[in-house]
Amino acid sequence: MFGQIGLYLVDTVFAFFVLLLLARFHFQWLRVPFRNPVGEFVLATTSWMVMPVRRVVPSLAGLDLATLLLAYALQCLAIWIKAEIVGVEPALAALVGIAALDLLRYSLYILVFAILVQVLFSWINPYAPMAPVFNAMTAPFLRPLRRFIPPLGGVDLTPLVLLIIVQIVLIVLANVG
Repeated sequence: MFGQIGLYLVDTVFAFFVLLLLARFHFQWLRVPFRNPVGEFVLATTSWMVMPVRRVVPSLAGLDLATLLLAYALQCLAIWIKAEIVGVEPALAALVGIAALDLLRYSLYILVFAILVQVLFSWINPYAPMAPVFNAMTAPFLRPLRRFIPPLGGVDLTPLVLLIIVQIVLIVLANVG
């Protein structure tokens, strides 16, 4: 019972911070403005971790490697702690590989969330103050699909196609890990 509680708490706390760090990384990579409630929350909850690491790890080609490395390190630590709770000694290669797959999986979850919110905004209120944030997050992924899939009857099906592609990738990742 206590082991399950420990696993749940480790999973919840670490996943929360890893997802926020990945959101911060993706915001910077996709040039999503931080001047919005979501961006400000992400900055407020992650800056205390990221700023010291940035002094040591520089950016590369506009990518915030410090944030990505920190998310990776936290995910590795979470896997190691969960293995210790269960009583298993994880191999270093397995730990490194599983953490990388987890970051990719979490990134895809962030993309799915952004697509769903963007679609909801487009149906309910396309001029909502948060709509540009989610448009900026999804546009680089939807743009290539829009070249091949025209709107049908005025309805853009590319978010649905992208969701299907992401789900297929998630299924593949689940079978790899």
